[in-house]
Amino acid sequence: MGASASGAGQDADEESRRLDAYTYLSAPERLEHVAIMRVFCGTLLADLAVPDIMAKLRQSGGSAAGLDADTLTVRLEQLVTWGNLLRSSHTVKASSISEYQRSRSRYQLSKLGERIQRDADGVLAEADAAREVSSELLALVERGLRELADLVTAPGGIEPQDGLERISTLFVQFSEFADSIRDFYAYLGQVLSRYDLDSAEYQGFKELLLDYVEAITEDVAFRAPRISAALDTLWPHIPALLDRLDAHAQGLTGLSAQGEGRLEVRVQRSRGRELADWEGLRGWFRDTDGQGSQVEQLRDATLRALQSLLANAKRMLRSATGEMSRRKDLLRLARWFDEAAPQDAHDIAVAAFGLYGARHLGIPPATDEVVPAYTSWWTGPVVEVPVALRERGSRAQRGRASAVEDHSAQKERLREAARQRATSRAAAADELRSASGRFADVRLTSAALGLLLELLATALGNASLRRRAGADGEGTAGFDLDSASSEDAELGIRLTVRRTEGTRTVLDSADGDLLLDDLELKIGRISAAADGKAEAEVSVS
Repeated sequence: MGASASGAGQDADEESRRLDAYTYLSAPERLEHVAIMRVFCGTLLADLAVPDIMAKLRQSGGSAAGLDADTLTVRLEQLVTWGNLLRSSHTVKASSISEYQRSRSRYQLSKLGERIQRDADGVLAEADAAREVSSELLALVERGLRELADLVTAPGGIEPQDGLERISTLFVQFSEFADSIRDFYAYLGQVLSRYDLDSAEYQGFKELLLDYVEAITEDVAFRAPRISAALDTLWPHIPALLDRLDAHAQGLTGLSAQGEGRLEVRVQRSRGRELADWEGLRGWFRDTDGQGSQVEQLRDATLRALQSLLANAKRMLRSATGEMSRRKDLLRLARWFDEAAPQDAHDIAVAAFGLYGARHLGIPPATDEVVPAYTSWWTGPVVEVPVALRERGSRAQRGRASAVEDHSAQKERLREAARQRATSRAAAADELRSASGRFADVRLTSAALGLLLELLATALGNASLRRRAGADGEGTAGFDLDSASSEDAELGIRLTVRRTEGTRTVLDSADGDLLLDDLELKIGRISAAADGKAEAEVSVS
C-alpha cells in the first residue's frame, strides 16, 4: 500500500508539473511570453543569452520588442520556473562586470515547452477554420494493409526494412485521416450549436451536411469492412512481426535498457512499433471492447448533425418572417447606436428597450442640486444609496462592527523571509572570509559571488583615481586606484581593491568564472575594536 501510494503521488506531481507549463498562455503577460517562446522555437538547440533574445525580439517586432534587459530576465526566469525553458551551461567571455552579469545566464528550450508552443501556434493559426477530411488516405490505408498482409503471410515473410517503411507510412496516413475527422466534426458541432442561422447560412450548411458529410460517411462505411478483413488476416502475425522489426532496428529503445554504459531514458516509440498501436487501429474500425468502434461513432455523429439541422429548419419555419433569428436586427440597432449623437442614442435606447427617465424616490439629492423630473438617469447626478437600504430595504443598522483584521500571520511570514535573507547573506560573508587567500582552490556559491560583486561594484563606485606620473615628471596616459574599498558593517566584512599591473584574479563559482585583470582584492573582517579600525586584511590573488 505504501509503495502504491508513493507511486500515485509521484504521478500526480508529474502531471502537476506538466500542467504548470501551460501557465504562460493565460498569464497577464502572455503575449510577451509567447513572443519569447517563438524566438526559441525558431532555432534548433537554441542556447541564448538575454542580449541575443532582446535583439531577436526587436527584429521580429510585436508586444515584446520594447522589453528592457531587467524585465526580459524576469520573464525568462518565470518560464524556467514553469518548465518551458532550461538553464544552459555556457562559458561566458566578458570585458566588464556589467557585461558578465548580463551574459552569464543562458537559456534553452525544454521538450515540453517546445511541444506546447507548437500546439499553441497551431491553435492560434487555424482554430476556427473548417479542416477538410483527408478521405483519400483511407483508400491508401486499405491498400497498404492488404499488401502488408500478403507479404507477411508469404513464404519467408517480409524483409524487415520493407516492413518498417510500410508500417510507418501506414500509420502516418491513418493518423492524418483520424485527426482530420476529429477536427471537422468538432467544427461541425460548433456551427450547428448556433441559434442565429439566417436563410443563407442555413442553406450553406445544409449543402455541407447533405453532400460533404454524406460522402465521407459512405466512404468510411464502404472501406471499413475491407480494412477489418485485412487486419483479421494480419493479426496473428503482428507479434512476431514486431519482434522481428525490433531485432532489425531498435532505434532509441537501446537507451532505455539499464546496464553499464547505458542511460535510463523514457522513449516514445514510433507509431506502429507497439501492439497497442495496432489495437487502436483495429478498434477504430471494429468494436473490440464493447464501447463501439469509431466508425459507429462517426455514423451517430452524422445522425446528430442532421437532427440539429432539422431543428434549425423547424425554428425557421415557425417564425412569421421566415427567420427566427434577430441577429440582423440587433446588428442594425448596434450600427444606429454607433452612428448616433449622444442625445439621439438616448432616444433610441428609450424606443428600443423602454428605458425612460429615472425617478428618485426616497433619497433626495444634495441640497445644492435641483434635478428636474424630465432628467434622464443617463445624464442625471448619481445619488449614493446606503448598503442597508439597497440590500434589505431598511435604513436600520444591523449586527456589530467587524473586528480589526489580524495580520499577525502575514507579519510572521515577512519576518521569517527577512531572517532567511539575513542568514543567507551571513553565510555568504562567512564563505568569502573562509575562502580568502585560496580562491584558486575553492568554488564559490551563487550567494557568495553575488555578495562579492555587490561589494566590488560599491568599491569601484567609491574609487578615487590619480594620474600615473612618468619618469620625467610629466603626466602620462593611465590611472591608478586609491582608497577603493567598501564594507558591510552588519555582515562584518570589508573589501579593498588596488590596481596592480600584471595581476590576474580568478574566482570560480556555480554561475561561472569571473576573471579580474590588473586588480588585487583584499578581504577583511570588521571588528568592534576600541579604536574603531578594521583588523589586518588578507591579500587575495
